[in-house]
Amino acid sequence: MGTRTIGIPKALLYYRYGVLWKTFFEELGLAVAVSPDTDRAMLEAGDAASIDECCLASKVYCGHVRWLIGACDAVFVPAFASGNPRCGFCTKYQSLPDMVRNAFRDQLAEAGCEVLSLFVPDASKPKKVREAYLGLAASLGATPRIAMRAYKRALQAQRAVDGAKAQAQAESLRLIDQLKRVVAAGGDAGVPDIEADRAPIPILVVAHPYVSHDAYVAGEVVRGIEEAGGFVLFADETDHRRACKRSFEFSDTLPWEMNRELVGSILELQGDVAGMVVLSAFPCGPDSLFADALVRGLRDVPILRLVLDAQSGSAGVQTRIESFMDILQYQAKGGYLHG
Repeated sequence: MGTRTIGIPKALLYYRYGVLWKTFFEELGLAVAVSPDTDRAMLEAGDAASIDECCLASKVYCGHVRWLIGACDAVFVPAFASGNPRCGFCTKYQSLPDMVRNAFRDQLAEAGCEVLSLFVPDASKPKKVREAYLGLAASLGATPRIAMRAYKRALQAQRAVDGAKAQAQAESLRLIDQLKRVVAAGGDAGVPDIEADRAPIPILVVAHPYVSHDAYVAGEVVRGIEEAGGFVLFADETDHRRACKRSFEFSDTLPWEMNRELVGSILELQGDVAGMVVLSAFPCGPDSLFADALVRGLRDVPILRLVLDAQSGSAGVQTRIESFMDILQYQAKGGYLHG
């Protein structure tokens, strides 16, 4: 294969493994082209290439693939199966290579662009994951030694980024707690003018990372929370391993790894936040069950559930966010919702 430039769609699992993928290919001596941030044109291109039943996140992914065709020699489209029945992936992650090859058959052929993939049968088994990446490197002409070095460095880079996010989250929680204490005490020499009703309102955004961190998909939600006086924390930035382990306190049968991590993060942080905003990309099947289970199973923290779709209007979403934040602020002041 004469592949020189690998294209990586900035969507779906890019927000979980993007650093690993980019580092891996660069360590193999290949150039990497990552698609730009999502915009309306990209979503429309993905929507045109998708069937109606595809979720919003999949349509966004197709838009990123379309952008990359012609900008690289091969588009990287990995396949992740649900090998672990209690910690697997949505079936769409297994079908992505076939979906891309069929949806963009003519465009790929015209541009002389290939679909480069690897198959991970069970992401919970490190040995199986490593074998998949080493096999991919071999198909690109890398020696076993170079392949192993590339994978180790890529894994280290991804773990460093994930660890930094978890550490930043812990530091944010510490600062929020400190500021709350200052507000409760009426201010101090360092913060002299804080008023009693200006305590931070920490809000946990609960969503798959490709939803919460895509500025086009969820940017209005995050900005709305912040503009209404909220301090946003992201559930996906809690330490993944710790969160997944904690999730079994909520459910022993929840089958999706990323949803497990979100549940574990909620259990870790629910005592530190004033409320949660649960985001889903319409019509995500796993999230429809997951979000309903959260609303039914969690009683100690207010929850706003929002379903995001391809519609361009955001007025309704903004109104719901503002109302939710108003309730939390009133509650914090000891209003009729207090206690």
